[in-house]
Amino acid sequence: MAEIRLFDSHCHVNFGHFTEDRDAVFERMAAQDVEGCVVVAVDLDHIDELRALAEARDNVWFSVGVHPNHDVEIEPDVDALCALARHPRCVAIGETGMDFFRDHVDAGIQETRFRTHIRAAKALHKPVIVHDREADAASMRILAEEGVGDCGGIMHCFSSDWETASQAIDLGMSISFSGNVTFKRNDALRAVAARVPDELLMVETDSPYLAPMPNRGKRNEPAYVRHVAACIAEVRGVSLADLALQTTENTRRRFGI
Repeated sequence: MAEIRLFDSHCHVNFGHFTEDRDAVFERMAAQDVEGCVVVAVDLDHIDELRALAEARDNVWFSVGVHPNHDVEIEPDVDALCALARHPRCVAIGETGMDFFRDHVDAGIQETRFRTHIRAAKALHKPVIVHDREADAASMRILAEEGVGDCGGIMHCFSSDWETASQAIDLGMSISFSGNVTFKRNDALRAVAARVPDELLMVETDSPYLAPMPNRGKRNEPAYVRHVAACIAEVRGVSLADLALQTTENTRRRFGI
């Protein structure tokens, strides 16, 4: 049987959802052949937690950034982001982006924040992790105007159409799919997953959110990235082992791991 090597490119295992069993979460992750994960920041207040997780485990890396829907008293500038992200276990800037589904943060503030993050990513030559929810046109416009191709990045938890995916690909972005690609009524998203070029495809959990089938509705965790990979392997007509290896190599290359 071919070896399976998986990588969760985006999770939030520092969240309080995992306080009671975090060590067991990492054990289950290993048991499901998930060889690494990137713990992604949503604010700067908890960067110490992400850094500590990455320093304590040789299969954990982290990012630095402020989520588009996160309220802050002082907006981060390029220097502040870069100072935190120079740590050797920090592999990306984000998550950042645009979200028109919620209105916690004004769209103008989101855009300014997004541009700041891209500029920090370019300054450090690290990829930017992009959150795009019901804001495809704005997200693509800003990525293009800021020249994101100079650093590259990841469209995380991709949930849009092929037109948006192809625009992102043209800008130098990888496309990462989460548990929602497994949902029964998500044939359109699976069709997109079937078309992404091999070298730009990634998988993630976005845990604790969006647990894939057959665990939908439960707390998500990195071990469940196996279900995401299996679903995408099926629609692409390849084995789980081949899909896992491809996405793991893509993730390591994109993050410089």
